[in-house]
Amino acid sequence: MKTIYSQKTIAHSLLSWGSVSISASNSAALFLVMLSLTACGGKGSEAQQRQAELQAEQSHKEVSLRRAEMRDVTKMGRVAAPMQMSTHGAVMGMNIAPMPSDYAAIPLAQNKFEPLVQNGIMVAGEIPVSTFSIDVDTGSYATLRRMLREGRLPEKGTVRVEEMLNYFSYDYPLPAKNAAPFSVTTELAPSPYNDDMMLLRIGLKGYDLPKSQLGASNLVFLLDVSGSMASADKLPLLQTALKLLTAQLSAQDKVSIVVYAGAAGVVLDGASGNNTQTLTYALEQLSAGGSTNGGQGITQAYQLAKKHFIPNGINRVILATDGDFNVGVTDFDDLISLIEKEKDHGIGLTTLGFGLGNYNDQLMEQLADKGNGNYAYIDTLNEARKVLVDELSSTLFSIAKDVKIQVEFNPALISEYRLIGYENRALAREDFNNDKVDAGEIGAGHTVTALYELRYVEAGNRMNDKLRYGVDAQTGQEKYSREEIAFLKLRYKLPEQTQSQLLSYPIRLDQSVKQLEQASDDFRFAAAVAGLGQLLNGSHYLHQFDYAQLSQLARSALGDDPFGYRHEFVQLMETAAAIEQSNQLPIKKTFDGSDKSFAPQDKRYGEPMRDKSNPRNERLQ
Repeated sequence: MKTIYSQKTIAHSLLSWGSVSISASNSAALFLVMLSLTACGGKGSEAQQRQAELQAEQSHKEVSLRRAEMRDVTKMGRVAAPMQMSTHGAVMGMNIAPMPSDYAAIPLAQNKFEPLVQNGIMVAGEIPVSTFSIDVDTGSYATLRRMLREGRLPEKGTVRVEEMLNYFSYDYPLPAKNAAPFSVTTELAPSPYNDDMMLLRIGLKGYDLPKSQLGASNLVFLLDVSGSMASADKLPLLQTALKLLTAQLSAQDKVSIVVYAGAAGVVLDGASGNNTQTLTYALEQLSAGGSTNGGQGITQAYQLAKKHFIPNGINRVILATDGDFNVGVTDFDDLISLIEKEKDHGIGLTTLGFGLGNYNDQLMEQLADKGNGNYAYIDTLNEARKVLVDELSSTLFSIAKDVKIQVEFNPALISEYRLIGYENRALAREDFNNDKVDAGEIGAGHTVTALYELRYVEAGNRMNDKLRYGVDAQTGQEKYSREEIAFLKLRYKLPEQTQSQLLSYPIRLDQSVKQLEQASDDFRFAAAVAGLGQLLNGSHYLHQFDYAQLSQLARSALGDDPFGYRHEFVQLMETAAAIEQSNQLPIKKTFDGSDKSFAPQDKRYGEPMRDKSNPRNERLQ
């Protein structure tokens, strides 16, 4: 039975896709088809009718492709201009503007990941002291996970190893009561990366604080609703993630929402944390469109945070964006000055990153660092749950600020050392005692891990030559302790203090184990995580370490893994190894058993074009 397309049927088939825009070419096709049917009165010859059918099907196909390409955009279709709500959450006004139609695809090359120069090997006799700020960000690991799942390796040098290490929790002891707000643990074992070196692990563990004891929170969600946020992995995921967070709040908490695109506006102004209906409705009404005036939005967010400030409570702005600040006040120094000023007034900043394509990882990390907050990347709903539910106390509540670590190595026992990661957290030696120098924060329950690779003096095989004048001519040795390999010092401030407190611990030679297998599961797993980061960064300092050894090391150290994050790491590691191997294989340009080249690809539909020498398009054998 043949189907006859009437004018009404074709018009309906081309115009019934809601908010999908029909291009000029599609409109022209529609006009020609209808003109053809009109000329024959809808009952033309079969050939004419068949031609009309084909034209209609082609137009249908083009519009369907457009619809699939814009699916995530047309779910929202419109953007809410700046809205205002009362403190009770009632909508006071809303203007609707059309959604821009040019955000279908953004080149991946527009991502901004800053390459870092890896730390080099230092000579303990020349520079015995290493100083750096702690870091609790995890964004680099989560963005790496997404890239690997998409079959891509990160650009070499852009993986921040410390953020990989600190993504995972370790079984460090809790601090004693009435002591420092965090415990300090050290462990020493042979390095898996080089045969003649040792690995020193330094671990910090903040005290735990149940959600019920967090106290009152004044949270301002600063949300990017620009056109670049339209895809499903951005604004829709952001909305669901923040619903998870608001479900943890109570009547003592206050929530405000500021959105920004071409302009910024207030959506909620101090709604009660237990007003679930208002919070959910406000989040669900958000939609994406326009350019990104992030600077103006930050200013409004801090104004609301000050308006609803809670003394002795949690006062924090949570910025959720893909980092694409492209209009308005975008000067980086101005943004940093504003964030640092408000930080001194007790208002912190946490950044949550979403999506790839035009993602600004560098900006997200640095804004959080200057705002006494942490930076996380949300690539899945599971990650949102991890950051905003399971680790909510760590995310919102700081137990210590300006935490600095300084290690002095004993040149009598240690010839060389290198710090693994923390490249953009390095501090000058004199900064350690300078309370005006900013450093990182630790949240409740946070763990912080740092690794040093060391070479004993007796091991030989130094990467650097000995200095002629660096050794006592009579004894051949410097006058140092023969029992301590290093001396660890930490400085920190309590959240409301301006003067730091000092902690110090000797690291003894006799605390090391002789075999790597004797080290704890946590030690070996941390070494595996840092090993993957170094391999991906193309480190020059892994002389006896590759993916095969990495796999063996990681699988032997899974330990207690209640949430499965370590097992997930193993899968990502294997994926990275497979991608690395495939990238090294030569590209085969012909079919097996034939010298015929691959058929060229149709750029639009990704289908092989018909080979003129093979008119029936038969499969080549």
